[in-house]
Parts: sequence; structure tokens; C-alpha cells
Amino acid sequence: MSKPLTLFDHLIELRSRLLKAILAVLIIFCSLVYFSQDLYQFIAKPLLDVLPEGTQMIATEVASPFFAPFKLTLILSLFVAIPVVLYQIWAFIAPGLYQNEKRLIAPLMFGSSILFYAGVAFAYFVVFPLAFAFFTSVAPEGVTIATDISSYLDFILKIFFAFGVAFEIPIAIILLCWTGVTTPAKLRTKRPYIVVGAFVIGMLLTPPDVISQTLLALPMLLLFELGVFIASLQSKNKKENSEQESIHD
Repeated sequence: MSKPLTLFDHLIELRSRLLKAILAVLIIFCSLVYFSQDLYQFIAKPLLDVLPEGTQMIATEVASPFFAPFKLTLILSLFVAIPVVLYQIWAFIAPGLYQNEKRLIAPLMFGSSILFYAGVAFAYFVVFPLAFAFFTSVAPEGVTIATDISSYLDFILKIFFAFGVAFEIPIAIILLCWTGVTTPAKLRTKRPYIVVGAFVIGMLLTPPDVISQTLLALPMLLLFELGVFIASLQSKNKKENSEQESIHD
């Protein structure tokens, strides 16, 4: 029989897991930092493609041409390392979980990574081209569009994070139903409030234009339906397993 772990043992294990997660981020950062300028060029492409001819992005601060790509590379390294970070979290909490909990949590962690990346990709390939085309088209006559590279980076990182988190809705719904906080049936009855809430969140997390708000709200609603559907299947399987166990008893 294994000896129970003390609080000190858990703290040592936690430190080890944190160091491994940080090391993964640093390794990815060191691998990408040489390409930091190219990465920024790639991120800036949706805006550069719709800028009026003869205009370009600018740097209003002396160190911006260095720090903006550097900051982007560091944050991108964290994004890329998310699966490793989640695995370290999983490895830390797994020993304290029951077998049925392990079967649920492991796929959820994997799914959360995929959904986060899907949200970021959706923002880059769908939202940015439409939103930037709208912004550049409504500029008053005589106004030259010259976006600062640091401001642009802060803007897109905010949008990336908003869409990445918004795409986690199915995971949140599954966890809420699994823990008994709510049920799929109750969530379905609240669908009208969810629709209003999705557009309110879209308004708060995106730029003040209808296109960006709608492009965030609609995926949120679809992901809500997906989460309710998966939670219904999970609840049904849980109920069937309970009935079988009661029959055997």
C-alpha cells in the first residue's frame, strides 16, 4: 500500500509541473524568436491586405519595431504550449480523481485545446478580413489610415483571447451539467436569454461594429447547442449506467 502524500509532497509535485510547463513555453519561444518579424508580418496580413494603396502600418515608439514582434512571439509560444500546460495540470490532479472522472476530464482537456485554437483561427481567417475591411471603408474622407503596430497587436490579442474563450462554451456546459449545477433540459428553456446574452457578450468583447459582434455571437450560439447536445448524451449514458448498477444490486 502506497504511503499517503503530504502537503509538502503535493507542493513539490506542483512546482515540478509548473517548471515543466514553463520550460515548454521557453523551448517553443526559443524556436520561434528568430522568426518573430515573419510572425508579425503574418498576423498583420489581414489589415495590410485591406489598407488603401500607398498606406502602411507605423511605429510611434522607438522600440516598437523590436518589442511588438517579441511580445507576439512570447504570447504565441504560450498559445502553442497550451496542450503541454493542460497535460501538466491533468498529471497533477489525475491521481485524486475517480476512474469515471478521469474518463471525462481527459477528453475535455484535449477538446478545450482544440476549441481554443478553433476560436483563434476563426478570428484570424473570418473575423479580421471582414472587420478590417469595414473599418477601412468607413474612414472619413481625407483621413489617412496608419495603424500603430503596438496598438494593432494589443487589439488582435484581445480578439484572439475573446474568441478562444468563447469557443470553450461546450466545455463549460458539459462541466456544469456533469457537476449537477444545471441540466440540458433547463438550459434549453433558457435559450431566449442565451441568445440575448451572446449578443451582449459579443458587444462587450469585440470592437463597436455589428459585424464583429455578430461573428462572435453566432458561433457562441452554435457552440451552446453543441454543448447542450453533448451534455444530453452524457446525462443519458450516466442514467443508463445508474439503472444497470441498480439492477445488478
